[in-house]
Amino acid sequence: MSKLTIQRVGKYDIKNELGHGSMGVVYRGFDPFINREVAIKITDMDRGNDKDSASRRRRLFFNEARIAAMLDHPNIIHVHDAGIEGQYCYLVMEYVKGAKTLKECNKQPEALSTDKIIEIIFKCAKALYYAHTMGVVHRDIKPSNIMLNSDMDVKIGDFSIAQIISAEVTQIGGIIGSPKYMSPEQVKEEEITNQTDLFSLGAVMYEMLTRVAPFDSENVSSLVFKIVNETPLPMNHHNKDIPDDLEQIVRKAMAKDPRSRYPNGLDFAADLSKVYRNLKRPVTDVKEQTKFDQLKKLDFFKGFFDSELHEVIRAGAWEQYGEGERIITEGDIDDSFYVIVSGEVMVIKGDKSIVVLKAGDCFGEMGYLAKTQRTADIVSLTPVSLIKVSGTLIEKTTIHCQLRFNKVFLRTLIGRLSKTSEDLAKSRPPTD
Repeated sequence: MSKLTIQRVGKYDIKNELGHGSMGVVYRGFDPFINREVAIKITDMDRGNDKDSASRRRRLFFNEARIAAMLDHPNIIHVHDAGIEGQYCYLVMEYVKGAKTLKECNKQPEALSTDKIIEIIFKCAKALYYAHTMGVVHRDIKPSNIMLNSDMDVKIGDFSIAQIISAEVTQIGGIIGSPKYMSPEQVKEEEITNQTDLFSLGAVMYEMLTRVAPFDSENVSSLVFKIVNETPLPMNHHNKDIPDDLEQIVRKAMAKDPRSRYPNGLDFAADLSKVYRNLKRPVTDVKEQTKFDQLKKLDFFKGFFDSELHEVIRAGAWEQYGEGERIITEGDIDDSFYVIVSGEVMVIKGDKSIVVLKAGDCFGEMGYLAKTQRTADIVSLTPVSLIKVSGTLIEKTTIHCQLRFNKVFLRTLIGRLSKTSEDLAKSRPPTD
């Protein structure tokens, strides 16, 4: 696509080019009505004067616009608007400040750390799980379609060839996308399911951890043969520091037979979560019965059935901290929450100590409930034992166990709001 000579499309001002691909050019734009920067993907339908190509580009454009309207997830690029102006079709998307694709990251001299790669793939798996529950299969998961913003948070983009499962409209067929990351069933043009995306995500993870693509060849036919018939070299052949647990996760994600892969992105993310927390802080080895006996005594778990407590133990990691250690750092993003088994911690906001929490108290629950950044530091005042519970693993527990947690969190939040109101009332000067 040639450089645009127009300075405006629809109500949007066109600024500078951000990137381009086979389907068009992405520009930085500006929405004067809302006063915000946007990214605008523009496709020239008349490019090349080829009616078949123009028809295909139009179908891909409307496919992406239709699917974008279905999806709303923090790790999927949000589409604000779409339109046609003359020979141009355009999609208006959120502008990802400081955007860098995983493809660009992999070309940098210094590789991303293993724990950062796990975090990235974890978020991708959760985002794909959401898309799949909405009936959408991306079909083109690859490093250049996964971006990191300036805060190193994940954004999946380009749903132009995505497929809506069980849709009544005609789907875009044929081998389209990036063969290097395709699943065996995709290159053989067999039935596509959500597990196709998980295979591709496993291939991306393999490449990010080793800096070598699992399958590569100088020609497509040889590449297809390798994807269908060959097993990639173990990752520790390229990188000796890869933990065995990660090797098993990638191997499962990239199994030739979809029945041997992860059934969904949530299961993929759950296994990554277990490895991640062990890398960040080794888990204390405590027998399950001992954990059960200690949790049973805590006020937090009053009302939990024994079977639900065992579910909590399986979803949690038993951790210990010495005096003065930082447990949570303000600004971090994590979906885990903590319940104190013994000891005391201090909640600190800026330079101000807010409150002391003791055994049976919880903290970090807003990260689990709202998936937002941590709003305070948590530091141990004494040696502390606690159970760190992954929100992703809680989603795999029974609905009754999840409802029990939400009930306790609601009670906790109400209690904290009431105490805050009382403290404010006491601090006010008396009135006549």
